[in-house]
Amino acid sequence: MAGKKSGEPSPESIARANRLRIAAEEGKKALVDVARQAVSVRENMARLRTLREAEETRRRDAGDVPVAKKKRKKPALT
Repeated sequence: MAGKKSGEPSPESIARANRLRIAAEEGKKALVDVARQAVSVRENMARLRTLREAEETRRRDAGDVPVAKKKRKKPALT
């Protein structure tokens, strides 16, 4: 066991532990950010859905029948 000191961590193991700790902290922050963005997207989708439904109701009540959009056909894979 030449070259090893008992009880003291090597500088490499200290650096590795610090890198792992920092990576874990950044991972937690990233997960919180992703969850926050997902909530924001769902709220915006609900807001837009409400606006779209109100516009459709307004058009229907006014007698303006919206023209149905043509569905695009997916190109055939060759």
